[in-house]
Amino acid sequence: MKRRTALAASLAIALTAAGLGAAQAQSGYPDKPIRVIIGYAPGGGTDLIARVLTQRMSEGLKQPIIIENKPGAQSIIAAQFVAKSAPDGYTLFFAPTGPISMNPAIHSKLPYSSTKDFAPIAMIGSFPLILTVAQNSPAKNVKQLVEFAKANPAKANYGASAAPFQLAAELFNQKTGTAFQYIGYKGSNESVNAVASGDITMTLADPPVVVGPAKSGRVRPLAITAASRHPSWPDVPTLVESGVPDMDIALWAGFLAPAGTPQPIIQRLQEEIARVVKLPDVQERLAGLGVDAAASTPEEFSRVISRDIAKWTAVAKTANIKAD
Repeated sequence: MKRRTALAASLAIALTAAGLGAAQAQSGYPDKPIRVIIGYAPGGGTDLIARVLTQRMSEGLKQPIIIENKPGAQSIIAAQFVAKSAPDGYTLFFAPTGPISMNPAIHSKLPYSSTKDFAPIAMIGSFPLILTVAQNSPAKNVKQLVEFAKANPAKANYGASAAPFQLAAELFNQKTGTAFQYIGYKGSNESVNAVASGDITMTLADPPVVVGPAKSGRVRPLAITAASRHPSWPDVPTLVESGVPDMDIALWAGFLAPAGTPQPIIQRLQEEIARVVKLPDVQERLAGLGVDAAASTPEEFSRVISRDIAKWTAVAKTANIKAD
């Protein structure tokens, strides 16, 4: 009996020590560099947004934040990597809508679960997509682009680097009766560059990668997927204005951690993200990239993810879009 009591006491002490150790580790977080994984190539829209944020986050967290780009497979590689990482707050996922809410809509099997393998931290803002063609394209508006595609089906194609852009383009096909053919790229910046060089007809891309080529005159934005004209693109009509119904698409980006990450760490990260997103210079830089910045809580972000999975699953089913 005494032996059992002593064993129980030793076990209790060990568990208490382990609990205290974990609590102390969390209270001292972070005490080493943090990795932020991005599922797209450097220079893409998600990459550009992340670098604006992490530069200032590292100041508040007082630790370096290292961005690691793991492009390919519509960000599945990056998502799986983070999902299987240690839930200690030192490996985070900065992701747009695609890998979290759109991949589940078009892939019957994924090596991760968007709702079970990740702990949402904060959504940092939303942004529309911009339908873009080359500056020397014969299409000066969406109507002319549709007419060109129907008259030249063999020459009509689009570039997309991930599910959001592919789903949006395929929805465009469905709404306009066109048959633009899909050509895959590793990053949205690559698809915009392919448009500029004339390799492909058009792309629907996130604003950050369109800004530079549009200002330099290499590409021409024809329409935006927002519900109304965007302050950053006042001269670009919406797709609805251009005669394409039901094409109001707003995507988002946000930070997630592996499921099981301690709540105090999630809270610390959310607070830092919210602080950074409110900084005037960050708001200005994000606005210049076409992002409407506003940090959410983990609970709000979780609801957005669940809502969008249902939304895009319905879109993919109606349009018969399948990636496998």
